[in-house]
Amino acid sequence: MSSNPADAARAAATQQAGAEVTRRTEQLLQLSRQIHENPELAWEEHSAARAVADTMREAGFAVELGAYGLSTAVEAVYGEGDFTVAICAEYDALPGIGHACGHNVIAAAGVGAALALAPLAEEAGLRIKLLGTPAEEHGGGKAAMLEAGAWEDVDISLMSHGTTLPVGSTGDSLPCSQMRSMAVARFDITFTGQAAHAAAAPDKGINAGNAAILALNAIGLLRQQLPKNTNLNAFISHGGDVTNIIPGTSEVGLELRAFDIAILREMKAKVMACFEGAAIATGCTWDYELAEPPYAPVEQEPVLGELWDAHLVSQGRVLSDAQPGSGSTDMGNVSLVVPSIHPMITFIGEDAAPHSPAFTDAAITPAADRALLDAAQAMAATVLDVALDPQMREDYQGRRRARPEGATRQPFLV
Repeated sequence: MSSNPADAARAAATQQAGAEVTRRTEQLLQLSRQIHENPELAWEEHSAARAVADTMREAGFAVELGAYGLSTAVEAVYGEGDFTVAICAEYDALPGIGHACGHNVIAAAGVGAALALAPLAEEAGLRIKLLGTPAEEHGGGKAAMLEAGAWEDVDISLMSHGTTLPVGSTGDSLPCSQMRSMAVARFDITFTGQAAHAAAAPDKGINAGNAAILALNAIGLLRQQLPKNTNLNAFISHGGDVTNIIPGTSEVGLELRAFDIAILREMKAKVMACFEGAAIATGCTWDYELAEPPYAPVEQEPVLGELWDAHLVSQGRVLSDAQPGSGSTDMGNVSLVVPSIHPMITFIGEDAAPHSPAFTDAAITPAADRALLDAAQAMAATVLDVALDPQMREDYQGRRRARPEGATRQPFLV
């Protein structure tokens, strides 16, 4: 045991937070099961948001369901300290395969961390803000909440995300720094030509369907010249209606991903040139718009990540050097403006790939339950490490004070 009174106080607080998670184990697992059994798509998570809101309200948090102008967003606040932590709870599912990204675990772990911190809020000088954030899979709930001011008063923010490791991986859990996400931008492109009878007057038509086909062929050729570790996907969402009418309009859905924002922007310029070229070649006009807010790569806050890792080890987990696959998350947008972490928490012994029916099953196993509880404890302990350390506390508070007013509300643009 440390002879340093400050270390002893942190250890005692961490133990108390862990005991609170243990006390609430069945409640947290039931919340996870409830969300898992009732999968709801982006912007439609009414049952999940209500369940999170009810849980927080029963624990004494001041709760707003429908926060920040979003019907399925939740804000639950507890404590009057001058150090504000925002803990995120996602709960949207995927079409057809339910909670194949394990957002039921994310939501319950976030709730568990907030509930574990509440009895210590006065002692640690904390203001705890649990944010239920909708539409992570598609739609960018956090992006919308950022612009509405949800993180304007926040010193640090954190969440955790369930994952699996391939069979044969060393260790059983990923260090925080091993979680890398890609920036993503999604666009809707429209070509406008001139409809005409395909047999009687084809020369009077301007074929917007051909423009879409040319654009996708140009993109296919462009791929060879794109940087490694980038991703580009496109499909024709509307190319015509019937065979005897030359299509007067066509639509293409486009998705770009890269680990580096500058590379993403370069990709955008090159890909949009393919659409412009297709329009010129066919005589069409064209335009595009963002299909949803773009996501930035997550910038893991190193100190918070190291604290998280240490708590995983203290729970008996063994850190791995495995290299997980990469997706994208709107938590990246938060991390650009507020010191944040978005670590992965492993379902130990499970190896199902995310976004698959097998992962849906894995997200409700005993391994997922353990991950939920471990993540809740590790997040709460990480917050306490910072809040009860005067130097770290002042560092993060100083960063918040140095932010210009409204800095967190600026949209991420590509």
